[in-house]
Amino acid sequence: MLRVGLTGGIGAGKSAVSSRLAARGAVVIDSDVLAREVVARGTDGLAEVVAAFGPGVLTADGELDRPALGKIVFGDETARRKLEAIIHPRVRARAAEIEADAAADAIVVHDIPLLVETGQADRFDLVLVVDVPLEVQVQRLTAQRGMTDEEAKQRIASQASRDDRLAVADVVVGNSGSLADLDRRLDEVWATLQQRQGHGPDTKR
Repeated sequence: MLRVGLTGGIGAGKSAVSSRLAARGAVVIDSDVLAREVVARGTDGLAEVVAAFGPGVLTADGELDRPALGKIVFGDETARRKLEAIIHPRVRARAAEIEADAAADAIVVHDIPLLVETGQADRFDLVLVVDVPLEVQVQRLTAQRGMTDEEAKQRIASQASRDDRLAVADVVVGNSGSLADLDRRLDEVWATLQQRQGHGPDTKR
C-alpha cells in the first residue's frame, strides 16, 4: 500500500485532483466529508460539540448549524482548537478504518486541506501538493465563490503559506492551466505513484 497525503490551498483545485486520482484507481479518503460525518445528527461527535458550544449550534432539525458554529470559532483560536480536538481524532480514526478496508496494494490518497497546519506531513509515504500562485487563488475565489478580494485574501492568509506547503511536498501539481493540462500532469503523477507503490516511509524523499 502507498499512503499519499494530498493538500493544497483554498482555490488551488484540490478537489479536481482528488477526483481524477480516484478515476485512475486511487482510494480517496476525503477529510472534509469525514468531518461532516463525525458530527452528523445522532453522533457522539455532535453531542460533544453541543456540550462544548451550547445548543445554539443546532438547527431546528437537530443538525449542526455550521454558520452558527463558524461565527463562534472564526477568529477565536481557543474555540477553534476546542472544536478541532473534538473533530480531528474522530476523522483520523474513521480514515484509518477506511484505509484498513482497502486492498493491500492500493494507492490510498488522504485528501486533507489542513495537512500542513495540523502537522501531518510525516504520516504519509508521499505528500502531493496542488499549487497555484496567490493571484490565481484570489481570482478563483472571487469568480467561483462570490468572495470579495479582501475576503479571499483573508481566507488564504488563515491557511499555511504557499512556501510552507511546498516545503513538505514530494510531488507538486501545478494547476494554473486548463483541465486538459491538469489531466496530462496527473498521468505523469499517477505513473510516479505506481512506481513508488510498495515502498515504505523509510524511502520518503
